[in-house]
Amino acid sequence: MASKKLSIIIPARNEIYLNQTIENLLKQAEDEIEIIVVLDGYWPTELPKEDPRLILVHRERQGMKASINSAVQMCSGEFILKIDAHCTISEGFDNILKQDCDKDDVIIARRYSLNPDTFDIKRDRDFVDYEYLRWPYRDENRSVHGSRVGIHAEQWKERTINNINILIDSTPTFQGSFYFMHKEHFIKRIEGLDEKGFGTFVGEAQQVGLKTWLGGGRCLINKKVWYSHLWKGQPYREAHLKEIGTPYSRIGQKELKESNTFCVDYFIHDKWKNRKHNLSWLIEKFDMPTWPKNWTELIKDEQWMKQQR
Repeated sequence: MASKKLSIIIPARNEIYLNQTIENLLKQAEDEIEIIVVLDGYWPTELPKEDPRLILVHRERQGMKASINSAVQMCSGEFILKIDAHCTISEGFDNILKQDCDKDDVIIARRYSLNPDTFDIKRDRDFVDYEYLRWPYRDENRSVHGSRVGIHAEQWKERTINNINILIDSTPTFQGSFYFMHKEHFIKRIEGLDEKGFGTFVGEAQQVGLKTWLGGGRCLINKKVWYSHLWKGQPYREAHLKEIGTPYSRIGQKELKESNTFCVDYFIHDKWKNRKHNLSWLIEKFDMPTWPKNWTELIKDEQWMKQQR
């Protein structure tokens, strides 16, 4: 039987800061936790320190989503927190998150950038509280993560400023590096992370966040908790190559573009059968920036749609 404890899930593939992340989570937790690390097709040069709260799962490479799904199936906590393998987190995060999470909620935290040299907050970069879903179709000169078509999150600075004093607040979307919920919500509402069409990597936050909102739940930010997440720019890529011996990569360009196109088509045309709301309801609820006023008509125009692919 599930307990009130928290199961922390870390999918890992050639990670160079995994051990520091685990140590930080173990140190900052106040209540009963378990950490399940899925080593997806690799074995670390230096294993984490043994701890009764730590479970290492080593297997052939299957991808990020399969790693998360399998960890959720085997975990024993009532709550789950998915976090990336290159993060730090605030003290007492587990109890604070549990106190303000209803059964149909997904909770995120304030996000800072991680300084890998000190393994602490990178003080010269702004924190992120809110993000919005950008209009998926972009001009030919602009792409996100290598794909011109994509329903991606972008930082919402105006909402961050206007709602700065609201400690627990609704948010339309988030980055997939951190999300917290009841295990039952992940299994029954979200039904796990789907790979069919979405691929092994793309659409994690969209599946979790949009299925929560469109299924009748809520996505909330709890600003009483923060975490810092590593930005994988050129310095990280150089460190990765030096330590791992191979260039940093997630998935190939073909899968990236095909998965992004599928994800957009799936949600913008309301193909999730278990929804209680259409996507237009969420766009209107948050008055989402960048979405054309006539977007519902545009996507019905077959000729216009062909030009976007």
